[in-house]
Amino acid sequence: METVVTESASIAAARINRGEVVAFPTETVYGLGADITNEKALQKIFTAKGRPPDNPLIVHIHSPEQILEVASEITEASEILIRHFFPGPLTLILRKKRSVSPLISAGLPTVGIRCPSHPVAAAFLRQCNHPIAAPSANISGRPSSTDWEAVYEDLKGKISCVLKGSQSTIGVESTIIDCSVDPPRMLRSGAVSLESLQQIVPGITAAGTVEDEQHPRSPGLKYPHYSPSARIKLCGEGYPDCKGEKNSAWIGLSTPPEGIKKMVVCRNIEEYAYKLFSFFRECDREKIAVIFCEMPPEREIGRAIRDRLLRAAEEHHG
Repeated sequence: METVVTESASIAAARINRGEVVAFPTETVYGLGADITNEKALQKIFTAKGRPPDNPLIVHIHSPEQILEVASEITEASEILIRHFFPGPLTLILRKKRSVSPLISAGLPTVGIRCPSHPVAAAFLRQCNHPIAAPSANISGRPSSTDWEAVYEDLKGKISCVLKGSQSTIGVESTIIDCSVDPPRMLRSGAVSLESLQQIVPGITAAGTVEDEQHPRSPGLKYPHYSPSARIKLCGEGYPDCKGEKNSAWIGLSTPPEGIKKMVVCRNIEEYAYKLFSFFRECDREKIAVIFCEMPPEREIGRAIRDRLLRAAEEHHG
């Protein structure tokens, strides 16, 4: 299959509308989309990514008015969150309509819904006939793609089209809040922090038990994720010092010790999130053996970075 790369939202949407799979930019990471009403197209997502079928997809909409095309109800808490954070890097889990394919919901009675703020994504979604189901546009288990080149590298010949946009400005996937339960629970951390969510809906709690992960309502919980080919070694407060490794790289907020071959020292946690996945991919292209990752403070988007690093390190330890 030839994978077309285009800057035209119209061309990309036309391909979606005829049952093809298209990668598109969002402010978090690139998504890999298919029409929610087309079972064959949805199946192509799982085939292209090598994605397990029990890993749910997130539905992307162009405006809050589309929510009731997918969800059977909008809860009081979700209505408040929609008002404050849509469009943006927040996914809400709601009870789904019966018409929503079990391929999207992994057979669960709920569905994740997000309204991206990226202008190219918004233009693309407005020209699609229906909402779009989309996980991240990468091979399952690999670091998420934050630029179109990474998408092409992973999925060339496996998908119909890549809608080219700028690098994702946030760099980690959306925050996910389960609004099908009361009080709502944060299932995955992202750019919208737990602190800012609790200012709006004070009852929101952070989830994360093993039971949650066995039957996840959210993507990114059950399987190892975000891993480069290099081994990930976590360092910083409470973790061992980074030393004794040849052909190693470093990403973090402080200056690394001597002997590191490749490094990124980030000015703040936002820059850390923005650069993390693209740095992992650069290290793979340069055949780096070990990446030392400094654990950031557990606040705001730092919580999301810590989550991604722990899951990336899991891949190599278990």
